Amino acid sequence: MDWKQPIIVSHNHLLEQLTLKEKEQSTLLYLSNKIAAAQKRDELWNVITDQLLSLFGGKYYTLCLINEDGKTHSPFLHTKEGTIKRRVDESPIMHKAHDIEDGIFNIALNADEPIIFDLKKLIRNKNVPPYIIHWHNTGIREMMVIKIGNANQAQGLLYLYADEYGTFSPNQFPLLTGIADMLGLGISNILANEKIACQRAEIEQLKGGQYYLNQGNSTAQLIGSSPEIQKIYKLISLVATADSTVIITGETGTGKELVATAIHQASPRAQQEMIRVNCAAIPATLIESELFGHEKGSFTGAMDKRIGKFEQADNSTIFLDEIGELSLELQAKLLRVLQEREIERIGGNGSIRVNVRIIAATNKNLEKEVQAGRFRSDLYYRLNVFPVSLPPLRQRKEDIPMLVTHFINRYAKETRKKVTGISQKALNSLLNYSWPGNIRELEHLIERAVLLCTGTTISQINLPLNQPAQPADNFEIIPLAAMEREYILKVLKICKGKVSGPNGAAIMLGLPPTTLISKMQKLNIKKELLLVS
Repeated sequence: MDWKQPIIVSHNHLLEQLTLKEKEQSTLLYLSNKIAAAQKRDELWNVITDQLLSLFGGKYYTLCLINEDGKTHSPFLHTKEGTIKRRVDESPIMHKAHDIEDGIFNIALNADEPIIFDLKKLIRNKNVPPYIIHWHNTGIREMMVIKIGNANQAQGLLYLYADEYGTFSPNQFPLLTGIADMLGLGISNILANEKIACQRAEIEQLKGGQYYLNQGNSTAQLIGSSPEIQKIYKLISLVATADSTVIITGETGTGKELVATAIHQASPRAQQEMIRVNCAAIPATLIESELFGHEKGSFTGAMDKRIGKFEQADNSTIFLDEIGELSLELQAKLLRVLQEREIERIGGNGSIRVNVRIIAATNKNLEKEVQAGRFRSDLYYRLNVFPVSLPPLRQRKEDIPMLVTHFINRYAKETRKKVTGISQKALNSLLNYSWPGNIRELEHLIERAVLLCTGTTISQINLPLNQPAQPADNFEIIPLAAMEREYILKVLKICKGKVSGPNGAAIMLGLPPTTLISKMQKLNIKKELLLVS
């Protein structure tokens, strides 16, 4: 009878293994579907946080990806820092790029299966990565690490952390390996979606800028006749025909991209399309590839060769908006382009000559950024060859009536509404507003007013209630007659000396023509009227 006992035990053990295998396959299928359905980072974060961690008994996790340079890695997803119990202020999530050759990442990257590390043993090493020490200080005792990849190309690592010894075991390796393969595919899909979204946003931005353009006159896209805007017209005419680098500064919404377009259209490069790049809108991990391009296989996700924006702008102009947002590393590479007129694709072996004119723009004070160490001084001096500083709308309020007319005409046409003008009361409210958002804010307010208007004339503008207080440092008391004279003169200039009739100064001022002529005679502005006629 004794010889039957080993057979029964062996049979039971086989059944247990088969049941475990079926359970693993069912779990893998379930998680694979969840991972495949994740289109955004937060959706994948939910899968890992809510299901994968508990499946292996982990407490926290970090998913790190290899950066474009192929030499460093950074967190892609991780446990929310606020939920990590720590004994010191320092977070174990290290957001800065770390060297791949750190004694942990490179070992796990080259391993054929997951690795379990004892953190107490690891911290005895002199060259242990700082993040290992920080995790140990939070009470973590074990760490299981596995390579994440797609199509045999390594993308990064998944770190699982446990606060008790024995949480992880080699029995978990097959299931974790299968999940890691699915994570690699899921991450590739998410990165592709992010890239597509970024490109769509860039396309929409390009579309959004076109409504100001007037092909007949490159400066006609800039609307206004104030002395401030006349200075800008003059600067554009001076620099357009040269190849000098231009830096355009000004508050948000003042029309920096429009000035760049005007310069390009009036230049010898006008036959070629100007390439636009919003440095603030592109993720830091993609900006280098966007600007300089990459070779196939040069980093995770580089399935094809990519031509960068500088190569696309060869023999044309590149407009770098929000240049103050570039990292110091990218600033150094941009400096080389300015100095040598050469670029290098990521993963490339040689330099590529480019004939590109650079126009940059920023709403930051670059001099202060240089002093703070956030912007390279040598790059600043290279860019600051021909500075163009755009005035805020509050300093050119005499242009508001002309801008309002332009936007009313545009949005009335787009919405097919018969709105033709604005009441004097509504226009006065615009003239008395401080315009923190500048022309862009004015445009949006007029668009909304056109949509709400039920007649032919806009009678009310819904201005923000809490507008910022205007500084009174430069307030100067002048005689009322002098102020009235100056105001009438400015309106006459806008109307090109026309007093009565459609688009005349009298209508703009809400006065009968005879009253306005009487005021002009009293204020002795007949001579000036003749000069602007």
